[in-house]
Amino acid sequence: MQEYASLLMFGSVCLLLALGYPVAFTLGGTALWTAGIGIVLGWFDVQLLGAMPSRLFGIMSNTTLTAVPLFILMGIIMQRSRLADALLESLSASFGRLPGGLGLAVLLVGALLAASTGIVGATVVTLGLISLPTMLRHGYRPSLACGTICATGTLGQIVPPSIVLILLGDILASSYQQAQLSQGNFTPDTVSVGELFTGALIPGAMLVGLYALFILLTALLRPAAMPRLANRGAAPSARQLTAAIAPPLVLILAVLGSIIIGVATPTEAAGVGAIGAALLAAAKGELGLRRISQVSMETMQVTSMVFAILIGATLFSLVFRGLGGDALIQHMFAQLPGGAMSATLAVMLVIFLLGFILDFIEICFVVVPVVAPVLLGMGIDPVWLGIVMAVNLQTSFLTPPFGFALFYLRGVAPSEVSTADIYRGVVPFILIQLLLLSILFIWPDLATWLPDALYKN
Repeated sequence: MQEYASLLMFGSVCLLLALGYPVAFTLGGTALWTAGIGIVLGWFDVQLLGAMPSRLFGIMSNTTLTAVPLFILMGIIMQRSRLADALLESLSASFGRLPGGLGLAVLLVGALLAASTGIVGATVVTLGLISLPTMLRHGYRPSLACGTICATGTLGQIVPPSIVLILLGDILASSYQQAQLSQGNFTPDTVSVGELFTGALIPGAMLVGLYALFILLTALLRPAAMPRLANRGAAPSARQLTAAIAPPLVLILAVLGSIIIGVATPTEAAGVGAIGAALLAAAKGELGLRRISQVSMETMQVTSMVFAILIGATLFSLVFRGLGGDALIQHMFAQLPGGAMSATLAVMLVIFLLGFILDFIEICFVVVPVVAPVLLGMGIDPVWLGIVMAVNLQTSFLTPPFGFALFYLRGVAPSEVSTADIYRGVVPFILIQLLLLSILFIWPDLATWLPDALYKN
């Protein structure tokens, strides 16, 4: 009976979060209430709560998580420094002669912005503000313009360096060790954030390429929906184009490259990225004392939210396991026909549906610690699992009627753009996402080959 109490606790958290209650307090409060009831009924050992201080100290001393506020700082500086405006202007002028050139320019700017910020909301809102009016003014069909912006804005889920991958990397690392220890392996292998970043490179590039192919084909087959730029003016010179693209691109490559080749930890690379972003903003005159104050305050707010949720999730997972919820999940997965793959598909469906009502941070801290140890114990590769989860979350954020990216764009879209336009526009990109997920299930080496080649040989 106590195992089913853990499922009731999980369901209660999802319900309360859907009703809009604060995530961190919902997780911690529900866990404490359930633990209290369990103690009274004899289902929960009160001594298990004594492990909470050591878990909190583990969070405080976790060097991987130190990268989170630094990457958030880097992303907010890049967002506030208006680098995206200059990029879009230069690329639009360069691609103006191509069919769908403006859409391709938005895609490339969004990919760079996603890699810089790693935050879906920030990318969608920024692209919506600077790109959507321009696309509509040049005759783009509203649905295609909105779909391009929403899909491009969610690339921050999979294109490294991504905050989603950092959080997933930390959770999957502990889950992987837990799964191996439960199997009697007392010298467990590890999985790092760098491996997840490396594993995301090929799927991320494939996704950007599939988006670009769709935009190009649509522009060729339906030129009225994505017309060439009529008043494109003179194309920028190679020097002007390089000056617009090179700074953010070099910064991203320096951060990502230093992690992948092993010369810097994610935290060290994030520090370099934050300093580099500050220097770029200062060079553009976008980093005065007032802007520094705004950026610092926003970074502190986002970071506080992430770590408050992490503390609440730590207490939640402690009580969940104390009630035997992990054993119940393992038993349920073992009963599914098809073994590990059918269990993975079931988890993907649950994560996809929860993506309608929960943010990626909540899903990372609530769902993944519950299911990941069981899946990894069944032989699922941790890098592949992390990449598939990230792509799956990205898909759910695009799916009507509850996708978060749709809400973000609706908030900044002009009144002449209807909600139906946004919903229609994302459908082709959702199909592309599902195609990529299918490809990753059929050929998992697309996510695991490069990390294995770099880190295990």
